[in-house]
Amino acid sequence: MIFCCYDGGTLGVVADGRVTAVPDSVVPATTAPQDRVELLIETYADKRAELAALAADATLAHPPLAAVSLEAPVPSPKQLLCAVKNYADDRQGVAADFFLKSPLSVVPTGSTVTLPPVEARVFHHEPELAVVIGRAGRDIAAADAMDHVFGYTGFLDLSARDVGTTYYFKKSPAGFGPMGPVLVTADEIPDPHDLTVELSVNGEVRQRYSTARMANRIDRLIEVASSVAGVVPGDVIATGTYHVGMGPVQDGDHVVMTVEGIGELAVDVADPLHRAWDGAGKRLPAEPAGHRA
Repeated sequence: MIFCCYDGGTLGVVADGRVTAVPDSVVPATTAPQDRVELLIETYADKRAELAALAADATLAHPPLAAVSLEAPVPSPKQLLCAVKNYADDRQGVAADFFLKSPLSVVPTGSTVTLPPVEARVFHHEPELAVVIGRAGRDIAAADAMDHVFGYTGFLDLSARDVGTTYYFKKSPAGFGPMGPVLVTADEIPDPHDLTVELSVNGEVRQRYSTARMANRIDRLIEVASSVAGVVPGDVIATGTYHVGMGPVQDGDHVVMTVEGIGELAVDVADPLHRAWDGAGKRLPAEPAGHRA
């Protein structure tokens, strides 16, 4: 099944490219969209038949998904864990590791991301498959880990290189966590380690890779992540990116990423300082203000 948040915090179920609002009688309303998503996750097994019936009910409104204003499918996870260097040409010996990215960085598809006025060497795009946790646990064994997965979504881990001395400053500026477009339950994805991830900038494909290249598969990532503080429903684990093709994002760019089986996540980039980099990430001299197009 596929779910989304849209039009001011409405929870929806998606089928055949159309979205149906989930009524309070099926998943009760809460004070925050994230709380309702977590309630959906926790009650999904019991509510699945009702949710499927909603999507098939011809008496209800089913606007096209493209006609609604999508929001991040997991608006504010308690933990947003990002795998570090989880793709490599030689995957042997790559240890599972994470950094915490601020949930306040999360924005939906269709957003404009404004680059902050920090002295970054370059701003990079990193398209990733993200795992949404469905069952709480601590010290989860890899053999049991996939039973703790509720579903998957897309995640664009934007980075400000060489800013500060910790990942917080590099990874957590506002808007640096585009997520979406939808949340797809695990049963809809036969093999999360056999998905194509692609990213283009202004129509030019830069990254295209398979999740088969993961150094540490999802079961191992959950095993390691849960060994610290544990995981809870609605936590998000971004599984990392294959760095070949990674490049700069800058003022005026239109960035589109897709994850097979999940869909297209697109954002625009704005930079009030009009900084620019070449394809190799080298900073270009600033143009005089009068010469800008």
